[in-house]
Amino acid sequence: MAGRAHISSEGFAKLVRQAIADLPPPYAKLMESIAVVVEEEPPRDVLEDLELDSEDDLLGLYQGQSLADDSFFMTGGTQPAKISIYRGPILRQCETPEEVVQEVYDTVVHELGHHVGLDDDEMPY
Repeated sequence: MAGRAHISSEGFAKLVRQAIADLPPPYAKLMESIAVVVEEEPPRDVLEDLELDSEDDLLGLYQGQSLADDSFFMTGGTQPAKISIYRGPILRQCETPEEVVQEVYDTVVHELGHHVGLDDDEMPY
């Protein structure tokens, strides 16, 4: 699919904030402890680590300890949870601003799923 949607970096960041604000309350509460950043493209080393051929294969990335793996007995020093949302790949997959809004929301929910310990095949979409 040849994406044709164009949304400025500022406008895209606003869509990400709106997607988070639109989450149901229990999920929005989980987001309070996660840093969310918007990046233009996924870093090459991340694509290599995930064995992905194209940056268009990665719309977002969760980095951190999932709640399912969290333990009182874990040693400190772990990085805080972080979700990266990649503007370029999302815009290239979407043709309309409405599609971008939906894809941003879906990507935020997907990455939040990783935070609670879901694997890709367990995601609602």
